[in-house]
Amino acid sequence: MVGLAALVPQIMGKPWRDRLYAGAAPLFGEWLPHLGWGTGPAIAIAALVIVRGPAVARRLPWRNLVPAVWLAAVAWAFALALIDGWQRGFAGRLTTRDEYLSEVAGVTDIAAMLRGFSDRILDFQPDSWTTHVSGHPPGALLVFVLLDRIGLGGGAWASALCLFVGAGAVAAVLVTLRALGAEESARAAAPFLVLAPAAIWIAVSADALFAGVTAWAVALLAIATRQREGWVFAALGAGLAFGFGLYLSYGLVLMAVPALAVLAARGFRPVPLVAAGMLLVVAGFTAAGFWWFDGYHLVVERYYQGIASERPYPYWVWANLAAAVCAVGLAVVAALPRVFRGLGLPPVLSPEPGGPARSASGSGRERLARWRATVEPAALVAAAGLLTIALADLSGLSKAETERIWLPFEVWLLAGTALLPRRDVRVWLTVQAIGVILLNHLILTNW
Repeated sequence: MVGLAALVPQIMGKPWRDRLYAGAAPLFGEWLPHLGWGTGPAIAIAALVIVRGPAVARRLPWRNLVPAVWLAAVAWAFALALIDGWQRGFAGRLTTRDEYLSEVAGVTDIAAMLRGFSDRILDFQPDSWTTHVSGHPPGALLVFVLLDRIGLGGGAWASALCLFVGAGAVAAVLVTLRALGAEESARAAAPFLVLAPAAIWIAVSADALFAGVTAWAVALLAIATRQREGWVFAALGAGLAFGFGLYLSYGLVLMAVPALAVLAARGFRPVPLVAAGMLLVVAGFTAAGFWWFDGYHLVVERYYQGIASERPYPYWVWANLAAAVCAVGLAVVAALPRVFRGLGLPPVLSPEPGGPARSASGSGRERLARWRATVEPAALVAAAGLLTIALADLSGLSKAETERIWLPFEVWLLAGTALLPRRDVRVWLTVQAIGVILLNHLILTNW
């Protein structure tokens, strides 16, 4: 007991807390109870979605549902941002010293920037990129440079882009579920996607932009698996979006997991065209002078030049998951048992129709067909999101700030809410709304 008493101050004392570099651990922010202009609208939007959302989602024509969910998600995220104020919560988010916009003015030659990008990744040199620019491939910086070049410079326009594209990720989840033959599940998940706690970090972080691009890549891939006219263009579009995702964030290579889940459920026909689209993007950046693997290895080195070398992995490997729960909400946690049940039996264990399970019943194609007939698409994409998060967590390259960094993976977990009992939907929507409103008012997040 004496040894334990001596250990507790070491674990929970100020020196240990300082090594976390997160004042509101496991979230990256600081405790600061506050109100703002967005308080009233956020409460009003939440109440409206709780009361009317489930019924509207069931009855609204599909062509109207997707844009309605997208715009509602934009309104929800914007209201949450305004709780922190226009400048502090929205327009100034991407203008700080460590963010992308601080480097935009210095990029006078895009071709030269791409050629010399890797040379400036490592820290402790006169021309090192800022933290966020150095930690990502050049695609992220390129987006904001091009936005500035077309006359939409400054923090407000950059934040608006991240907000609109990031909120589009929830619409992409709906489209994916419908393309996988689960329109009813898409409609059931719609209110939860609107009130996603992740909206706190969608407005505003560049990772919201990453989430939107890769979510639509998955959606286009799901569309391409259907036997319909236009699947070729959907497959190429998916490949271009996946390829560009690789140049937005190195971690987005893990989007292969949701992509494989979609292909396993529907078939691998689009793969050659998706690969062709990805190769076009890779060829373009490589020809411009940036080699992805060089950047990745340098980023790992830069990662351990900073506070990541001090943040304790034994704490963050668990705290990361707690941060992810904050970003998806308790409703997702409640849905996980149903997600696991909805995955069905593995193909090698699928039962014969009307008979007991056998490990080798029928050909592999037959077993796969039976599994596809039993798997619940909402469970499949949610499980893919969970597996992606687990891989990112175990890598050790995500220590803290994962409520933001994992946005591209977290949006897929929200699909699991479609499996919650219909009688409990409003209860869980209320839990989601109360949780995110309290969190946004009690903690001033850094994003």
